[in-house]
Amino acid sequence: MDSMELNKIVGAVLVAGIAFNLMGFIADKTVHPTHLEKTAIKIEGVAAPTQAAPEAPAPLPPIAPLMAKADPAAGAADVKKLCAVCHNFVEGAGAKVGPDLYGVVMRDRASAPGFEYSDALKSKPGKWTYDDLNAWLSHPAAFAHGTKMAFIGIDDPKERADVIDYLHTLAATPVPLPK
Repeated sequence: MDSMELNKIVGAVLVAGIAFNLMGFIADKTVHPTHLEKTAIKIEGVAAPTQAAPEAPAPLPPIAPLMAKADPAAGAADVKKLCAVCHNFVEGAGAKVGPDLYGVVMRDRASAPGFEYSDALKSKPGKWTYDDLNAWLSHPAAFAHGTKMAFIGIDDPKERADVIDYLHTLAATPVPLPK
């Protein structure tokens, strides 16, 4: 290769670099992007990322009166829509992204085999009572600040009662409903 060919190659690279920089300069001067104030696409069931700790919700009323009118079939439909992506509901199926929820009512918290729970949930001893499940499903991050579960919660108390009633049926011997 002679020096003239080498000069052409170097010149082409320099012209391309200058053109690239010039186009970037022109684009910066002509385009002024605006930042969105809120998310353009709302994904239901997933909390928007925040830096601050979630605010403590108002105390929930007891779940027992709602459980008397709960519909486990509606709860099964809600679970299929909201929870089945991350959880199994069949005995022995094991954990998915979240723990297996078969037999969750009155099970020790953070005890499902095959799932690594967050420290926030491990620090809450006790069993999953009906009222605890109500509080968890209402707002998981408020129940156990620092939980790995990104689900924002179920606002409707009747829908929560339906889900809890369905979860109650998922056991070899279901725990009696609260009175």
